[in-house]
Order: sequence, then C-alpha cells, then structure tokens
Amino acid sequence: MTKVIWPFGILLLPVLLACSQGRAAAAEEDGVALAIVFDTSGSMKTSVRDAAGGQTPKYIIAGRALESIVQRIQHFATNAPGGPTRKIQAGLFSFSGKEAVESVRFGPFEPTVFQAWAKNSSRPTNATPLGKALRLAGRALLDSKLSQKHVLVITDGLNTIDPDPVEVVPKITKEAIARNERVFIHFVAFDVDAKVFAPLKKLGVTVVGATDEKQLNQQLEFILAKKILLEDEEPKK
Repeated sequence: MTKVIWPFGILLLPVLLACSQGRAAAAEEDGVALAIVFDTSGSMKTSVRDAAGGQTPKYIIAGRALESIVQRIQHFATNAPGGPTRKIQAGLFSFSGKEAVESVRFGPFEPTVFQAWAKNSSRPTNATPLGKALRLAGRALLDSKLSQKHVLVITDGLNTIDPDPVEVVPKITKEAIARNERVFIHFVAFDVDAKVFAPLKKLGVTVVGATDEKQLNQQLEFILAKKILLEDEEPKK
C-alpha cells in the first residue's frame, strides 16, 4: 500500500481560511458604534437661549440634548422592522483638566448609564482637549467589530491642548482604511461659529452650527437621522 504524505501547507490551509473568514465575519458584523465627545470645558457654563425662550447654561442644555440622543438611539435599537434588536455600541468621552477621559465606558449600549451621567455630571471647569478626546474616541471605534462607526462631537470652542483635531482626524482615517473600514466624524458647533471648524470640514468631517437649544436639537436630529442611523436609506438587498 502506497503511503500518501500530505504537505504541511495543504493541511494548514483550511484552518487558515476558516480563521480568516471568522475574522472577516466579525469585522463586518452589522450594527452602529457611536462615540460621543461631550464638551465639559469652562465655557459651557455660559448661558444661551433655551427652548422656552429663557437663558440656561449650555452644559444643562447639552445634557438635555444628550438624554434625547439616548432616547432616540434606544428607540432605533428596539424598533427594527421585522427583525431582532439592532446592535449598538456606545461610549462617552469628556474632559478632565487638560486630559480626555472615558466618562461612559464604550461597549454595548446602556441607556441608563448615559442618562445618569447627563443628570449627575458636575459643572464644567476644564480646558478643551478636543484632539485628545477625538483620539480616544477613535481608538474605541477602531476596536469595535460593528460595521458603522461614528464620532459625534458637541462642543462650544476650539481645541486648547495638543494635539489638534486637524492632526488627529487623518490618523484615524488612515488606520481605518488600513483595516478596510471607515470612521465618520460629526461636529456640532454649539454657540460658536461653525466656520472655525472649516479645516476639519475639508477633511470630510460633518460640521453644523447651533446657537440655541432649538437649533442644537434640530442639528442633532439631522445628524442622527441622516448620518448615523440612516433610517431613510433603502434596506440592503
């Protein structure tokens, strides 16, 4: 009887293919990964017009907007037409002194954790390390296996601590491309001229402005519906 000797590479090939396919499937898991950057700099203590026509500190208005965002995402997650609950991962990044911190740990979406942070966060007293927060948010998204990755930034000022967001965005984009992915970044300029973020817009970042509570809610609804949740898109065939 003739003894057949199989080359080691042939025996290993199916294993390698299975592993490769497993990684690809994990990387392409359908769902939304959202990293929210929430400005907690000292300037957020100043007041702007609220929905009732009075004056309210920006951090309180932004906190209310965050609660609305959470409700909106929760409704989206649990109301998939004819299917299971949509997969959502989310985290919140803010400022602590001159550093950026993960205030709500990035992971499976937990509405109550976000709502508690929005209600209990202290008065803002920090610098504006937008670049650091953006870098931290980008890292969290790039580690996610969900297919749709977004950063949503709510801020009322320019970056004050290196690195500059203009330096951070291309690095996030480059790493995402290397992984055959894409990270979408959206800035809401709250009570600050959106033109100050023009360099970011040239890099493909969505930039919109809002001067008061009504406009802030409108702009966030626009970004959620048209950019992040994509509810108006035709279903995939």
